[in-house]
Parts: sequence; structure tokens; C-alpha cells
Amino acid sequence: MASASEPGDSAPSSVNLRTHNQYVVPPLHRDQLNPNPFKQFNDWFTSALNPKEGEPVEKEPEAVIISTVSSEGIPSSRAVLLRTADERGFVIFTNYNSRKSQEISSTGYASLVFYWKALSRQVRVVGKVEKVSREESVEYHNTRPRGSQIAAWASEQSKEVEDGEVARRAEELGSKSGDDQIPCPEHWGGWRIVPFEMEFWVGQPSRLHDRFRYTRPRDVQSSEWNVARLAP
Repeated sequence: MASASEPGDSAPSSVNLRTHNQYVVPPLHRDQLNPNPFKQFNDWFTSALNPKEGEPVEKEPEAVIISTVSSEGIPSSRAVLLRTADERGFVIFTNYNSRKSQEISSTGYASLVFYWKALSRQVRVVGKVEKVSREESVEYHNTRPRGSQIAAWASEQSKEVEDGEVARRAEELGSKSGDDQIPCPEHWGGWRIVPFEMEFWVGQPSRLHDRFRYTRPRDVQSSEWNVARLAP
């Protein structure tokens, strides 16, 4: 519950939460897991993306938190959208000059967290990161709405700007381009997170959650994964 506001200030001086949500979904057992974590993810993601009649609706299951670390060891996280998930890894698209991209380039690693509140499920991914091919980036860019294509040129992501500056730049670029095709910027494209660790979590009563972690050697993209249950 939020505390009382300071005089003349609509914002509370502090926020203290005492709610205790209890999860009431079926437990997750080891024999229900696919030995391949990519297939396990795709099964869960498909269920979240296309719920059957009567099942909870997850509004944007492709939303994912990506965390990176600076060369000084300072972490940062932000929400992005997943665009591809297959045996090669998890792909997002962004500006290669952004903070996240600079930190990925510096360390070579990133982590992802999918949290599907309606389903009481969570998936955590840790892995090495590589650029997707230029062809993949161009192919995806060409499927984006025109406004998003223009925004990739107009926004110097993570740089300080004035109010309305990026919107004005986008409007100018849109006017200049007319009906011409918007090419994919060289500074924009995809990153693929190639996991060596994946964890599947299901909320349970009294915080006795079910957690299973898949691991494989960090430097070898092996198809063999070790699966272990973790304490909640």
C-alpha cells in the first residue's frame, strides 16, 4: 500500500507492498519436460500465443526482458520483443549503436526473461550473443510497418535528445522518402542469444515454485542438455 503523499505532492513518499498472491496452476513435473529446451519453450510459447478456449489470455507473450552488463560490470535491463525462436537461439532486433548493443559487443553475453503472468510461467535464458546475418536483418526490416522502418533511421537510440526531436526527424525523413522503399540501415539489425542455460518456472502455492534448469557446455553448441530441479 502506498503511504500518504507529502503536502502539495501527488506522488507518495514511499511504496510498501504487503500483498501475497497465491499461484493456483498445476505443478510442473520432470516427466512433463521435453529433453530439448527449445521444444519445451516453443510448446509454452505457442500455448501463450494461441490459448485454447477457456484458457488465460497472455496479451503480449513475445515481450521479453533482456539484460546486459557494461564493461564495468553494471547491469541494465529493458523490455524488447522476441522475433524468432528456434534451435539456433532467440532473436531480437535493435539499433547496433544502442546501449544494449554496445554492452553486448563488450561482453558477448546477455540474458532473457519471459514472464507470462496470466499463466504463472516464467522462462529464463542465458547465453552468448551473435549478430544475425545481414540478409536476415534486411528480410525482417522489409516486413516492418513503414513508420517503424523510418523510425530506425530517425532515432539514434539511447542518445540524449530534445523533446519532439526524433518525431520531427521521422516526419522529415518520411516526407523526403515519398513512396520510395525504406532501406534497412547498416546500424540496425538482429542479435541472436545462443543459450547455454535455460530455466522453466511455474508458480506454486506458498512460494514452493517448480523450477527446472537446462544446461550445456558454454563453448559447445551441444544437443545434449543436463536437466536439474532447483529449489524455489
